[in-house]
Amino acid sequence: MPHATPLAPPHAVARLRTARLARSAKPFLARGGSKLARCAGCRLVPSHCMCALRPVLPRHPGQAGVCLLMADIEPLKPSNTGWLIADVVADTWAFGWARTAVDLGLLALLADPQWQPYVVFPGEFVAPERVVTELLPADAEAKRPLFVLLDATWPEARKMFRKSPYLDRLPVLSLQPDRISHYKLRRSRRDDHFCTSEVAALCLELANEPQAAQALEAYLDVFTHRYLQAKQQLSADADNAAHQRLRGLRHVCAD
Repeated sequence: MPHATPLAPPHAVARLRTARLARSAKPFLARGGSKLARCAGCRLVPSHCMCALRPVLPRHPGQAGVCLLMADIEPLKPSNTGWLIADVVADTWAFGWARTAVDLGLLALLADPQWQPYVVFPGEFVAPERVVTELLPADAEAKRPLFVLLDATWPEARKMFRKSPYLDRLPVLSLQPDRISHYKLRRSRRDDHFCTSEVAALCLELANEPQAAQALEAYLDVFTHRYLQAKQQLSADADNAAHQRLRGLRHVCAD
């Protein structure tokens, strides 16, 4: 099926995926996923493509950025939600994580004086003096918040946090959500384990960017619906509550 919607230029996660595929000795096959060809833009099967629904938010001075530090095969997984963040948040970077090496571009980003980086991680696993639950007061230089998200399974994320010494100097933002996760594409034993896109939406709320947070949440809901419908070989319901909410938010963004 031809792609009816012009693709946006490849964002950071798409570029990381391309680089990761170039290093692969064999094709990546997602466990339990469809073997059909997928849209290059949204990674869904073409019949369930949602590229035309991508929210486009207006840019403004001081808006937050997101730095995704991704486990090795995370960019290849069709269920990965870091893609959604890069679709919505204009200033998104994505770097592959390795225990024995660090991308120099990542180090340069963390040292960039325009940003105040925060490693987003549960405070219960961190020395108390590093933990913050709110964003630091803006200084005279008005640094923009940069949320460093460890995009991985929970065991992988804990390993990444422990074995990344370049993160040790950064404050750790421990989120205090007042709701449980609604993510349905992978299993978790705990309701307080959020997917990467949900974590980013919570961070955007803290950064006083409710429009971006709501757009990302609605975009995730639509992605989840279409992903699961495609997996069950069912048509997507373009008029369900998730789609209606996203359409409403896209209209507000366009205004």
